[in-house]
Amino acid sequence: MDKSLEGFESPQTSELRIEDPTHLPPLSRDVSFWGMTITQFFGAFNDNVFKQLLLLMGVAQAVDGTGQDLQGIAMIIFSLPFLLLAGPAGYLADKYSKTNVIVLSKVAEIVAMLLGVIGFWYFGMFGFAGLFVVLFLMGAQSTFFGPAKYGILPEMLHEHDLPKANGIFLMTTFLAIIFGTVAAGVLRDQLTGDGAESNNQLWIGSAICVVIAIVGTLTSLLVRKTEPAKPNAKLTVGACTIPPSAIKLFRARPPMLKALLASCIFWLCAGIVQQSVNSLGVVQLKLNDTETSIMNGLIGVGIACGCLLAGLLSKGQINFRIVQTGAWGISASLALLALPGPNHGHLLGYWGSLPVLVVLGACTGMFSVPIQVYLQAKAPLSQKGEVIAEMSRANWVAILLSGVLYGVFDKILLSFEWPRCYLFAFTVLIMLPVAILYHPPSEDLE
Repeated sequence: MDKSLEGFESPQTSELRIEDPTHLPPLSRDVSFWGMTITQFFGAFNDNVFKQLLLLMGVAQAVDGTGQDLQGIAMIIFSLPFLLLAGPAGYLADKYSKTNVIVLSKVAEIVAMLLGVIGFWYFGMFGFAGLFVVLFLMGAQSTFFGPAKYGILPEMLHEHDLPKANGIFLMTTFLAIIFGTVAAGVLRDQLTGDGAESNNQLWIGSAICVVIAIVGTLTSLLVRKTEPAKPNAKLTVGACTIPPSAIKLFRARPPMLKALLASCIFWLCAGIVQQSVNSLGVVQLKLNDTETSIMNGLIGVGIACGCLLAGLLSKGQINFRIVQTGAWGISASLALLALPGPNHGHLLGYWGSLPVLVVLGACTGMFSVPIQVYLQAKAPLSQKGEVIAEMSRANWVAILLSGVLYGVFDKILLSFEWPRCYLFAFTVLIMLPVAILYHPPSEDLE
């Protein structure tokens, strides 16, 4: 369900086209585009490796008895930069060359990963506090990288290549999420022994992330230089808040506001589910970190399939029947994952959970794609970038709240000594009203 909880970075597109399309090479032979694609892949990979490592370490504390489950806190810390810095990030991406912003963001990623090496090496001294600082910096780096990496595409490519280019970006993002999530589990299994004190050996994993960040920085140098889209732009207080024009638009168009709220509830559930899968695997099913990360990775596989299926079924219209199918599929999958039974107190166990997690991911893609297309397509041309930015901001508020709610649910389970699979039952209670109440009519794409 998680889709970069990187994912979880939304484009702030520019209406301005900088490049003269007459001299651009075909997309398949465009070194600049492939350099950008590889750069984006490595960035998303590093984000998911580091975040999943901390989530696994956070839930392991509950198993070791050395402290509480810190996954909720980690999710809040990772989300916070997207809320605090989205305005300045969009401003920099418009005022200066997006190419320069991309390269400098990748250099910042190298610095953050080097600090990660130090955080793991001295884990016995600084504990989670040092790693949470690094996690915040990783979120900040991704915040500044996001608007530039998506906004540069319409400035450097043929207009007719944009759908294919965005599709390749989406595919490589999912691959990075899957590989990064699974790699984190493998690294933690291979580099740690028993007890939290062994976490300092994870500096090796962070050192690998440093190398990947360096390679990503080098590939970013292949991206062709673009001119500033709005060189006279000024950073105002309004850039860090919701623009009045966006508020007016959503008030005037209730269907768009309902779609935005549905998207927020979806991302709230997505954030809870990623943490819940880790908790189910490590705490209840007694799995190793590799197996637990495979469970989360399979959700990513399902999402990719669901996005493809939603695109095929839409056939030139915004088909909300697909959204309803996805909502009920998500609710049913979560309900199955919540059922207690004989496998360590879980009905499905590890092997039974795997196909359900794929279905959960597929329903996730079917639910989210039409809503995202609807918000993009129905926004006035002059406000498309603004609507995308506000959708991103609202979704990140929901992801941050997922960390808060997970912490609340965790305390409830501990108080009543309930199994970890009941986390999915709480999530069903959040998602079910959307499945029951949200059923707008389908519309043709304009």
